[in-house]
Amino acid sequence: MTDTPFDSRYSWIRLAITLLIAVVGNVGMWSIIVIMPLLQDDFGTTRAEASLPYTATMVGFALGNLLIGRAVDRFGITRSLIGAGILTGLCHALATQAPSIGVMALVQVALGFGTAASFGPLIADISQWFLRRRGIAVAIAASGNYLSGAIWPVVLGWLGAGEGWRWTYTTLALVSLAVMTTLPLLLRPRVPVEAQQQAEAAAALRRRASGFSPAQLQWMLGLAGIGCCVAMSMPQVHIVSLCVDMGFGAAVGREMLSLMLLGGVASRLVSGMLSDKLGGIRALLIGSTLQCIALFLYLPAGGLVSLYAVSLVFGLSQGGIVPSYAVIVREYMPAREAGARVGFVMMMTIVGMALGGWLSGAIYDWTGNYEWAFVNGIAWNALNIAIVATILVRGRRSGPQAAVPA
Repeated sequence: MTDTPFDSRYSWIRLAITLLIAVVGNVGMWSIIVIMPLLQDDFGTTRAEASLPYTATMVGFALGNLLIGRAVDRFGITRSLIGAGILTGLCHALATQAPSIGVMALVQVALGFGTAASFGPLIADISQWFLRRRGIAVAIAASGNYLSGAIWPVVLGWLGAGEGWRWTYTTLALVSLAVMTTLPLLLRPRVPVEAQQQAEAAAALRRRASGFSPAQLQWMLGLAGIGCCVAMSMPQVHIVSLCVDMGFGAAVGREMLSLMLLGGVASRLVSGMLSDKLGGIRALLIGSTLQCIALFLYLPAGGLVSLYAVSLVFGLSQGGIVPSYAVIVREYMPAREAGARVGFVMMMTIVGMALGGWLSGAIYDWTGNYEWAFVNGIAWNALNIAIVATILVRGRRSGPQAAVPA
């Protein structure tokens, strides 16, 4: 290492390991989306009922971000990841024996809980190893979630063609156990206490300049996270089902989801660079505004080409939103509370995804199409923009690099 642990050679090596863990560990969040049409056919349910396992997954995912985030602050990231990896592997295997959609939903709560270790807690851990390049580091770590969603649906659809969703889950059980019990052993080193104190001094100065207390800022970010992610969930959760309804087939829907998430990876990287230049609040406002515009574009899209195009635009618009919350928390909150603080805000964004995933399915059942589901998403997105703009105006005295020690 160099004299400081921040932005060091080891920091970048650790980031590469973190990204690989995230790509594998986040698969539990996306596998349920891919098999949703199969669950509806297998169990003979409505669209809203078929969406319940996804909602259950996100409930567990939300709780996991909060509780595992606290565990990381106390026990470190390695133990937390290994325990979560064992849990997700067992839950994937147990889900294959589910006799009903209700039992499937219960298992998905635990699966989502374990999957969460590879999102907020992992992001919080890597954020402590960077100072000047924290935005891009967080963005790269968060991209593992989208890369997981872009890669696994296509891979599993190809490998498991004609084998059914239970075969898919069996495969994921083996992969989760193999990867998530070995790679985390490479993340055992922790940031020295002296370096943490340096980062906390910078955060305290920013926080005083912003005019918000930690609790006020945390709850405002949490509410904003719900708003943006209710909006975000409509295309992400229901794009496969939308394509099936329009006669394009589930395979086309999986391709659109992968395209959307690959666009999201690019968006996250750009947003990370913007965070380093402009600050997390400004990067968040830019991403939220672009997402709202992209949702409007879905309303007139009805053909295959237009849906592909809009899905790419949506991915390029919204991918950087969620990582911006983690950057903001680390810019203003104490480093020793990184896991719990980032975990709370990530939990609230996931609550938005869970609510939005179910609500979009319910609106489809009520209206017979997804048009009003998109309108609902736009309204929630407007709430998000209003909150973020309020934070920016109130805290405009604090520049993006204010109080960063040399």
